[in-house]
This record gives sequence, structure tokens and C-alpha cells, in this order.
Amino acid sequence: MQEFFPNVKQIKFEGPDSRNPFAFKHYNSGEKVLGKTMGERLRFAVCYWHTFKGTGSDPFGPGTFIRPWDASGDEMKVAEMTLQAAFEFFSKLGVGFWCFHDRDIAPEADSLAETNARLDKIVGMAEKLQDDTGVKLLWGTTNAFSHRRFMAGASTNPSPAVFAYAASQVKKAMEITHRLGGSGYVFWGGREGYETLLNTNLKRELEHLAIFLRMAVDHKKKIGFGGQLYIEPKPKEPTTHQYDFDCAAVYGFLIKNGLAGDFKVNVEANHATLAGHTFHHELEFCAANGILGSVDANRGDLLLGWDTDQFPTNIYDTTLAMYTILRAGGFTTGGLNFDAKVRRQSVDVEDLFHAHIGAMDAFARGLKIAAKIIEDGALDQIVKQRYSGWDSGLGADIEGRKAGFDELETYTLKNGEPAVQSGRQELVENVLNEYIR
Repeated sequence: MQEFFPNVKQIKFEGPDSRNPFAFKHYNSGEKVLGKTMGERLRFAVCYWHTFKGTGSDPFGPGTFIRPWDASGDEMKVAEMTLQAAFEFFSKLGVGFWCFHDRDIAPEADSLAETNARLDKIVGMAEKLQDDTGVKLLWGTTNAFSHRRFMAGASTNPSPAVFAYAASQVKKAMEITHRLGGSGYVFWGGREGYETLLNTNLKRELEHLAIFLRMAVDHKKKIGFGGQLYIEPKPKEPTTHQYDFDCAAVYGFLIKNGLAGDFKVNVEANHATLAGHTFHHELEFCAANGILGSVDANRGDLLLGWDTDQFPTNIYDTTLAMYTILRAGGFTTGGLNFDAKVRRQSVDVEDLFHAHIGAMDAFARGLKIAAKIIEDGALDQIVKQRYSGWDSGLGADIEGRKAGFDELETYTLKNGEPAVQSGRQELVENVLNEYIR
């Protein structure tokens, strides 16, 4: 079998003093953190689309990458070579999981039947490669946004025929995800939104989206798929307004349509910042509402207005992310998927390793720092003190619904102007800095 990364051997942990660019400095998969190994805590996954199908293109130019697995002119031969390259990469990098869009792993044919036959062939190969390597599928998803038929959306398309095509595609993608033992399935509304309200029946499109998701829940039960269903929020790009704009919009939609018990959220860092939030905010919102499921681990460029999908290297971001994830109970079916791509000028296949090694080390550092903050209770006591007024007396009466407006007015007339208390923002920021060294 062809070796696609001959210059790279197995990536190993060598510690922070190592100067080997092909070694982990902080990620040690077997090291215990709060009772679980790093591998169990972080559940790293490599995404198929950017890593193996990415071309280096950007909004201003075509691709720059020439990959050895793209050498053949036959579409299915390329698909087979790409899958072999991917599992070689997974194995050498030492990740436990991968994830894909259906159209990443097998090219679309002239008919849905032929496309599905191509998928079945590639999935058969993937089954064997998973068995051989021990790498598991974190989640699968559907590309229902690239093809011309989806230019006005998939489940929110004005055409019922397009809705039916999208449903057929999702049906098959859920089935192959189930066949590969996937831990989850993601719904990513790449074009579920609108360009202008002048030609859009917003109410009807949202109703159709809910119908589509209910169908998916029904099919999940029918085929016995035990994985978690996720929705991944995405603002703006490519449509003017996406229905799944942020985590709050998704949660409100799920609650309204009685779907909150069936779905959790796959949070992406770059999507959070495009929505005007921090990554930490979106994670904390999901944790507070019991919908935190999985994470697309990347970052954006705040100076650019599109989804740049860069590899995560900011230790503050990874620390705050893991602080929230750990306090929420950690991952169960989800994990940290690197929905990220090497830069346009990073044309060597070895750059794929450098990118993932750096990102994995960044999250390993964030995990260890967050765990230490939690063990020390460094922030807990400050927050507890700030809200201590709610633990007894007036605060307890309000939370216990033992006081209404009349009682609160009586209290205020008797006690006068309330005392103000410092938020101590600078103090908590200093505390965080003391841990990030």
C-alpha cells in the first residue's frame, strides 16, 4: 500500500523541553486529568473535508495544494486513495476519532442511486480501516449546500422536490454514520437562511426546517441509531441571515418545536465570533441550558469578515473552553473536532501534522490549566461570594417564589438604597493570568 506521509513517523509525546517539530510537547494521551486520561477528556477528531479535501483556496483565488492522493484522474480511485491517506494520517497523529461530510468521502454521481452505491463502497473500506487502526467515527454529516440544487437551501428550500432530495441525502448519511459506529450526527445548515425577505416566507421555511428535523429523529429511531443528534449554529456566510445564527437562536427553535430533548449543539469557535460572541460565551450558554454536545475546535481572524477556520493556538481560548466543558461534566458522545485548515501558503503535507500537533498541544495545555483552576477553586469562591445574597434571606425568598412585587416594595421602602458591590473583574483576570504561564 502506498505511503502518503513517508517523512513522518508516529507522533509521540516528548514533553515541553522537546524541540522536535513532530512531537507533542503537552498532549500525553495517557496522562490522567481529574480522573480521566487526556485522550478521554479531549476526544480529538480530524475532519476529513479541510484536511484531505481542502485545496488552499480562498475568496480571492483557487487552490494552491497538490496532494499525492489526488494523483489519479478516476474519481473513485481518488476517493479510495484519499481514505487510505486519511487513516495513515490518523494513525501517525494518534487521534482516536475522525468525522466527515458524505460528499467528502465519495464523489457525487449523475444519480442518487449511483451516488449511494459509491458511498457504500467507500464505507466498506472505511469499516476495514477503522477495524485495522482502532480509529472511531465521532460523527457524520451531510453536504447539502455546495450543489447548485441547494442554492436556496435544503430543508428550507421553496421547492418540495429539493426538500425531498435533501431528506434522501440525510437518510443515507445517517445510515452510513450508523454503519460506521458514529457517536453522533451533525446538522449543519449551510444555506438554511435567506438573502432577502422580499421573496421569503420566513414562517413557512422555519416550519419546514422543524418538519425535516422531526423526520430525522423518526429515522434515527427506525434504524436504531444510538448516536447523539447535533445542530451546529452558523451566522451569516453564505446567506445574509442564517436561521441557526447562534446557540441561543438554535435553543429557542428547539424549545418552540419540541425538539430540545432530541438535539444538542455542536459549537464552533469561529462561528461564535462571527455571531458577535466569544467561543467561551457560546459554550457557557449551552452548558447552562443542558445542550452542550460537541465542539468544532478552530479560530477565526477578527480582522477578516469570513470563516477563516484557522487551527486553534490561543491558550486563553482553550483554557476557558475546557474550564466550561469540564464543569459541565465533560464530553460523552462529542469531542474536539479540528474543523480547521492549514493556510494557503502551507502547501507541504507535513504542514498538516504541524497544524494538528500545535492545536492538540494548545488544548492539552488548556485542559491542564482549567483542571488546576477547578481543583484549587480559584474562581469558585469569588463567584460564590458575589452571589451569596441569594443563598438566604431576601434572595432565597425571591428564588423560592415566596416574595412578589408587594413584598419587594415593602423591603425596599424599609431598607432604602441598596449597597453596591465590586465585580472585581481585574482580580479574576489576574487570577486567570496566574494559571496561564
